[in-house]
Amino acid sequence: MHSSRKTVSSIGIMGFGAFGRLMARHLQPHFPLFVCDPERPPDADRAGKGLVPSDVKAVGACDVVILAVPVDRIQTAIAALRPHLRAGALVLDVGSVKIGPARAMQADLPEDVDILGTHPLFGPQSARHGIKGLKIALCPVRGRSGPRVAAFLRKVLGLKVIMTTPDAHDRETAMVQGLTHLIAKILVRMEPLPHRMTTASFDLLMQATDMVRHDAPNVFMAIERANPHARAVRDRFFALAEEMRQLLEDDHLARPTLTLSRRSAAEGSV
Repeated sequence: MHSSRKTVSSIGIMGFGAFGRLMARHLQPHFPLFVCDPERPPDADRAGKGLVPSDVKAVGACDVVILAVPVDRIQTAIAALRPHLRAGALVLDVGSVKIGPARAMQADLPEDVDILGTHPLFGPQSARHGIKGLKIALCPVRGRSGPRVAAFLRKVLGLKVIMTTPDAHDRETAMVQGLTHLIAKILVRMEPLPHRMTTASFDLLMQATDMVRHDAPNVFMAIERANPHARAVRDRFFALAEEMRQLLEDDHLARPTLTLSRRSAAEGSV
């Protein structure tokens, strides 16, 4: 993975939650990692190129800095990192929404650093058997690092790279993630659900639910509230669901009348 620099000698990671740990596992064979997370301080790990528990200053001094913090903490992380970033460094985020983080990074990061928005379209559950063949979205914001990062992700990690813009990303994920997480949340609240006499389609629905049921609450809130396109998708979904409910109730109410009128007609013809 390269930024504007010729080579990358280190990667810094801000945040070591479930996704930060997933990234570290796949990046550690290729780069020395410096990780800062006061709430979840990592243990030193000599495997691969090594993982070193670090502070903000050490992370900011790396060639590539990954913001693996919740979307609502990105501005705080930027403020802490800003004084320590090197000219020519690459800063990227991995959030589920892209418009807000891209604007924050462009507005508050030094002008001499590259900026790349990324969204791995997978998580710890869907990546538990490996990440090869999974998808990741890249949104270049500033600089020319995008093609080099894309090449590393494709050739070394085996990911399918989708180049897009923050707005186009959020428009699509408002439907893709917004509806998936919304339906999963509702199904979880309807538990216990059948598990013995099920259909293949129901089993697939529950597999999708299980993939996101353990996501942190802030992930759901970011997907539904930090994405400016999510509300329109939600409103349309609920409006169509209400239309379907009304259709079913109206049909249910109409049937006895229809049956009675047919019976009366038959009796009248005798």
